[in-house]
Amino acid sequence: MKKSNEILKLLKEGLVIPAHPLALDKSRKLDEKRQRALTRYYVSAGAGGIAVGVHTTQFEIHEEKAGLYKPVLELASETVNEFNKNLIKIAGICGKTKQAVSEANFAKNLGYNAGLLSLSAFQKETTNEIIEHCKQIAKVIPVFGFYLQPSIGGRILGFDFWTKFLKIENVIAIKLAPFNRYQTIDVIRAVAETGRTDIALYTGNDDNIVNDLITQYEFSGKKLTIVGGLLGHWAIWTKKAVELLKETKKVKTSDKSVPAGLITKGIQITDSNSAMFDAANKFRGCVPGIHEILRRQGLLSGRWCLDKNLDLSPGQAKEIDRVYKAYPHLNDDKFVAENLDEWLK
Repeated sequence: MKKSNEILKLLKEGLVIPAHPLALDKSRKLDEKRQRALTRYYVSAGAGGIAVGVHTTQFEIHEEKAGLYKPVLELASETVNEFNKNLIKIAGICGKTKQAVSEANFAKNLGYNAGLLSLSAFQKETTNEIIEHCKQIAKVIPVFGFYLQPSIGGRILGFDFWTKFLKIENVIAIKLAPFNRYQTIDVIRAVAETGRTDIALYTGNDDNIVNDLITQYEFSGKKLTIVGGLLGHWAIWTKKAVELLKETKKVKTSDKSVPAGLITKGIQITDSNSAMFDAANKFRGCVPGIHEILRRQGLLSGRWCLDKNLDLSPGQAKEIDRVYKAYPHLNDDKFVAENLDEWLK
């Protein structure tokens, strides 16, 4: 497994990190062939890493009755290793401290480079109690902080929390996904004011991807940028996401103004995300929306989720049709079609 300083160097360069979905068959059992195909797709598309066991993988896999956390992480790791690629492997870590420490140890022993730490299980605990939990995980594996929006299980984590969190030495990166400008700024300002120059900032704000990636933040005379993305939205159309990240990097290193076309593309991506993530229904159809794109491309055989009651919301399929027609330049259907048979072998 790579050393923490090697991981941080790669993360600081800025990577496309898709949040890996869960491939199920019609019996809602793990479809190993298509699970592998998804990982092969991300590697072939040029992603710099994968995140497994996260919201897009469905948090239910962390439940003992599902029995899927270990096999899903094992499958992803094995598939990445087949390619002999230097992909960063990030494991989603959930639950109270006992469960989270167990998951962190498992992921570390399997060769995962960092743990994306969900704090959804801590809805009523104090800041200090949560920080103590984070410290215990950081003793096991490098920590990728995670600001998850409250509408899908997160909680408000203010500036005070982030300044304390950033005092934990083995924190190496933060995914900002509150879907809120004020809360996003809280995290970045905390990084600036604590003097942590070794933190890689990643957007998880699927509603604001391009703006996050092209903006230079400045607090107390310190300039910071969000260098990459760890996104559910990048679980689909990943080849285009890789091209987008290259484009935003080029803009940030140029003396020229941000091209108007890139800003326009950013709005188009946000509009597409609103359909896929079912923003109109408080994101209820988020995971099925991702599955629907992958189903249309042939990577998945259906939209099935572990929750039998979870599917597209009424009207969501039409919204997906709309954005597909409106923004054909955003999809990578041709790339998938050219390689699908190979990935499914």
